Amino acid sequence: MFRYFSLALKNSLRNPRRSFLTVSSVAMSLCLLGVLIAIYNALFYGQETPGQALRLIVRHRVSLAQAIPASYEQKVRQLPGVVEISPWNWFGGTYKDSRDTKNFFARMGVRPPALLKIRTELQMPEDQRRAFLTDKTGCVISRDLSESLNMKLGDRVTLQGDIYPVTLQLKVVGIFDDPDAQKTMFFNIDYLRDALPVARRSFDSTIAVLADSPDSVPRIAKAVDEMFANAPAPTKTESEQQFALSFISFLGNIKVFLLSISAAVTFTILLVSGNTMAMSVRERIKEVGVLKTLGYTNGIILGLIIGEAISLSVIAAVIGLLLAQLLTHGIGAAGSTFAPQLRGLSMTPVTALLALGLAVLLALISSFFPAYRAARTNILDSLRYSG
Repeated sequence: MFRYFSLALKNSLRNPRRSFLTVSSVAMSLCLLGVLIAIYNALFYGQETPGQALRLIVRHRVSLAQAIPASYEQKVRQLPGVVEISPWNWFGGTYKDSRDTKNFFARMGVRPPALLKIRTELQMPEDQRRAFLTDKTGCVISRDLSESLNMKLGDRVTLQGDIYPVTLQLKVVGIFDDPDAQKTMFFNIDYLRDALPVARRSFDSTIAVLADSPDSVPRIAKAVDEMFANAPAPTKTESEQQFALSFISFLGNIKVFLLSISAAVTFTILLVSGNTMAMSVRERIKEVGVLKTLGYTNGIILGLIIGEAISLSVIAAVIGLLLAQLLTHGIGAAGSTFAPQLRGLSMTPVTALLALGLAVLLALISSFFPAYRAARTNILDSLRYSG
């Protein structure tokens, strides 16, 4: 059968304009499908880093907008398997011009000694670590944030609060590298609490917890939530990866959203391929009669027509996946601030093979019925077919 491959390929390109439009349509659809599959895989099946596997976040069960008492910290600390805890308060606020998206980054109030233990993969020079521990107004920033905003050691940073009605005057005392913290600033929560009214000092937005092993994480999460199940502020304890996904959930059911679009794109590819093959076969009914006269069997004719569809789909899939690879890099760079799972987003070999396999399957489905009908047409009907 493979000896007829060149004939099938030539036939698939015999109408250049239609072939170009078909390949372009399928390529763009597969590009979108590949990006969606890559995003879905990164969000819901991405691998945790060693540090993420040890960390949990405790928050209010109702929503992130609800605070939990700071007294929970010591109660959580007493649980077996807990190595360290720290307040993990999102400050929000405005840095310079809020209309400039470059000025948006995570600003977290933490307890410095605990943070340096909890962030097991955080790398920073020793003198900068000491400065962060001793300077109450000091803050540390991730290297990518330093580069994007041109911040340097010793720079003064002013944050105008919105969630917290205060203005913080911070000094950059450290620049760190951490694969799990991109575009992030950490500052001393005691500096924030001293500036707040007394009534607001005894609350946390979230609490970060470091477990002694990955096996302890689910047990600690269950113990924390059971401890505060009947408290005025019940909790929801999640792994760091699940907590990051909760931010995306504010947009709605992302999983259903991605799957719905993927299904629509798949159906579009099927329609485009089916329409192309139906027109192509209809134009060549007489040629089928000639081929049968020359001795070509029904099976060979069926294979030739299906081969044409697969050839077009494979060409389109390769182009679409190359475009998807470029797009995923851009999406990963832009979306990692809101969803750390998207950092380093790319087309994995499994994703590429899945998209390629789907393209071949859709080509097979869309071409089979027109090809079967043509192959079953007898020689007389084929030769007198007027189109």
